[in-house]
Amino acid sequence: MKTLKKSSTIPHDEVWLKYLRDLKRANYAIKLALKEFDQDNDVDMLLNVLRLVAQAQGGLASLARKTDVSRQALHEALSPQGNPRLRTFQNVLGSLGLRMTVKPVRAPVKRVSRSAA
Repeated sequence: MKTLKKSSTIPHDEVWLKYLRDLKRANYAIKLALKEFDQDNDVDMLLNVLRLVAQAQGGLASLARKTDVSRQALHEALSPQGNPRLRTFQNVLGSLGLRMTVKPVRAPVKRVSRSAA
């Protein structure tokens, strides 16, 4: 009978957690995730990045203290089935030194006034 060797590879999330401990890298990852979200509206990917950054930056308990949102509420909001409130999302970004901005989906159409025609 063959015995299976333990894999010597590092789990994917562990690699990300180590990488995201650096605040500059974490902020870059969030900015990139927001940029991709702007293009494809993939909420799951965005929540996954936020969850990994939160874990890397001290965990959900630490983030809960910074955001004044309960750890359980953060866990639920950032889970794959999560649907965070805007205020929670804003608090998470704010605790990481980021803020949300809104921009038009497309450039507004300039209307020509009738008197100019």
